[in-house]
Amino acid sequence: MPFGKYKGLKLLRLPEPYLVWFHRQGFPPGKLGEQLALMYEIKLNGLEAQFQGFLIDR
Repeated sequence: MPFGKYKGLKLLRLPEPYLVWFHRQGFPPGKLGEQLALMYEIKLNGLEAQFQGFLIDR
């Protein structure tokens, strides 16, 4: 996440309530908004486990 309380956190690690808030308020424009909307759908549908291999902390 490039800004705010969760700056530096990978988008897939954002808490679901934060993504729900964005869904209600409106996602930001552009690529970041598209990515946040995708993360919202992934979490809403319980698909996080499908992406755990991408979360290797370096």
